[in-house]
Amino acid sequence: MAKVFLVGAGPGDEDLLTIKALKCIQKADVILYDRLVNKEILKHAKKDCDLIYCGKLPNFHMMKQETINHFLVKYAKNGKIVTRLKGGDPFIFGRGGEEAEALAINKIPYEIVPGVTAGVAASAYAGIPVTHRDLSASVAFVTGHRREGADEETKWESLANGIDTLAIYMGVSNLPYIQQMLVKYGKDPNTPVAVIHWGTTDVQRTVTGTLENIYDRVNEQNISNPSMIIVGEVVRLRDKLSWYEELLMEDTHEEVLSI
Repeated sequence: MAKVFLVGAGPGDEDLLTIKALKCIQKADVILYDRLVNKEILKHAKKDCDLIYCGKLPNFHMMKQETINHFLVKYAKNGKIVTRLKGGDPFIFGRGGEEAEALAINKIPYEIVPGVTAGVAASAYAGIPVTHRDLSASVAFVTGHRREGADEETKWESLANGIDTLAIYMGVSNLPYIQQMLVKYGKDPNTPVAVIHWGTTDVQRTVTGTLENIYDRVNEQNISNPSMIIVGEVVRLRDKLSWYEELLMEDTHEEVLSI
């Protein structure tokens, strides 16, 4: 029976794929996948499965959202089982809501399969808990591509004063603006910040600093997207809790010794 599965593929580490997501990949006739999906995951697809790349680069859309919606409806109406594979979670800055709306309008059966989102996973792999009993009782997921204007400034004011930890997606190119808004509306310039590049993958890198200097440090280290920005006192715990990048260094050292 034709159906569409809107599936979260997780943040990068193949092992963080959920069991249900794996089943959706294995039974799909068609898979439409995004740029940040770990390509190793696609090896679980059937040999005759059609793989369609829908990736988007910053400032360049390989395939427009309307086209993706059209393909989802088209393949389902042709009797196919379709898996729409998205990095992270489909409903957290993944446009899964828009795709679900298109399917509902066209009366296409669908299911939502949540995935592990980078805001939680990348920070965890960097040794940063987004909540902590002593340091953070609230966390907000924020897009870094917010429109400038009076209304947006009001929202930044709320974020600066009302939330303990900010997990900011797709924000590296807008980092100076983010710094400016948070400090303008009361965030201490010494608030710790971490920028996690390709979180949960074997090329993960983390740069830490403060709201005052993080942009300079990111530039020094040539950090670009995809990266998560974590703002808040919980970032201070990284010095104690960093585990994944140390594990990567140990694995690299062992490989060198084996050679």
